[in-house]
Amino acid sequence: MNPELSIVMPCLNEAETIAACIKKAQTFMKANGIEGEVVIGDNGSTDGSQAIAKKLGAIVVNVAKKGYGNASRGAIEASKGKYIITADTDDSHDILNLNLFIDNLRASSDLVMGNRFRGENKKDSMPFLHRYVGNPILTFIGNLFFKTNLGDFHCGLRGFTRTAYNKMNLSTTGMEFASEIIVKASLLNLNITEVPTTVFPAGRNRKAHLRTFPDGWRHLRFLLLYSPKWLFLIPGLLCMLTGIFGALYILFATDTLNLKWIPLFAGLFLISFQFVIFYALTKIYATNHGLIPRKKSYDNLFVYFTLERGVILGILLTVIGVVLYYLGFKDRMGSMERTLKVIVPATVIVVLGIQTILFSFFFSILGLKEEK
Repeated sequence: MNPELSIVMPCLNEAETIAACIKKAQTFMKANGIEGEVVIGDNGSTDGSQAIAKKLGAIVVNVAKKGYGNASRGAIEASKGKYIITADTDDSHDILNLNLFIDNLRASSDLVMGNRFRGENKKDSMPFLHRYVGNPILTFIGNLFFKTNLGDFHCGLRGFTRTAYNKMNLSTTGMEFASEIIVKASLLNLNITEVPTTVFPAGRNRKAHLRTFPDGWRHLRFLLLYSPKWLFLIPGLLCMLTGIFGALYILFATDTLNLKWIPLFAGLFLISFQFVIFYALTKIYATNHGLIPRKKSYDNLFVYFTLERGVILGILLTVIGVVLYYLGFKDRMGSMERTLKVIVPATVIVVLGIQTILFSFFFSILGLKEEK
């Protein structure tokens, strides 16, 4: 019979603290009558961490591929519990008090996040930049992009059900694994709750594995890549609106001094169209490769937008642009003003037409799988 709980911990040279972490996990389960196991995902320790863990009765999984995410996934996939709680092996997490995690998982939660800011932050438990800059900024961005409403996006102490883990299809290798769990849970509309937890100063004497700026960037990069709406669509729409309203104002203005701004607004509109195209293509690619869940709107996209319709629209735009070229060059009066007010928009329309045709073919290539 499989245990109810697996407490999983990634490890790399944590001989100073791993014994304390394992003992606390075992003490918690024994005190609360929970049938469970402790699983260590060892990432190539050379300081005797593996031997210490085995001696204390923990299951040790050797994970050859380096990285926090690899070590965590290796341990999780070797575990057998109905519920899984992850913790670090630096003795910074309150592993003796996991009742709120278990209670919520037993109720209806798919993912239970620890919140170090709602709990007790022991002195020197978090570096200044992590506590007041990095974590708040990344938490704000994560909540904005994925509508999670969490207070601590990166607490390593978290619990989830085996069913939820299997649905999330996690794949990242490094520290961004912590972000991936929340992002995938949100995209899948899983039930996410948050509970307070205490964080302690790390028990080891050596420098932490976490690197403030490189790992902070890995988290931010992951959040951006999994949110094409914020990476491409919203900036694109802002550029488009700016370009449209700016160009319209100048085109109908009588002050010729403002004409010098037309190329700028025309450029903004072309850039915005690129953003929107990349948004659409990224969504299709990500959905086809299982990076984001498939939604009904995705299927409707291939119903309403086809190669033929895209090509016809592109040809129509190109023809309109060519006609404007003809009208612009036909009358040579006021050549500079006409160039800026007619020829520049004509150029933009022709470029949009050609881009629409090319996009339609690329769109159809990505959608070939849907046509089978």
